[in-house]
Amino acid sequence: MAELKKILHVEDDAEILQITGMALSLVGDFDIMQVDRGDKALAVIEEFQPQLILSDVQMPGLTGPETLVEIRKMAGFENVPCIYLTARLMDGGEGLIVHPADLDVIGKPFDPMTLADQINEIWATKYEAAA
Repeated sequence: MAELKKILHVEDDAEILQITGMALSLVGDFDIMQVDRGDKALAVIEEFQPQLILSDVQMPGLTGPETLVEIRKMAGFENVPCIYLTARLMDGGEGLIVHPADLDVIGKPFDPMTLADQINEIWATKYEAAA
């Protein structure tokens, strides 16, 4: 299994974008690209080539799940893994897991000091089963 290094983060809330960016780049030592809308994720994904997408669920324009549907239509990204980051855990998040490469759901608020560890744990335990 490949070590997780490159994450594309999609989040419309500027404060969460900043906190998550610091948590993942400084604490987690990930190579991270951040965008604030789904259409921007579509525009940068081919150039950035992320191993994982960390996406908010509710955003203006394309929602997180809608963004993933569009990304997974692109050649080479049909099975790109995703972790959803959301404040809306209506059913514990299980309803968001609709594709085999949807790995998990992390609830907001989250602890910035443990977010990278949480993502690494999900990657280590669930990515191999999804791949």
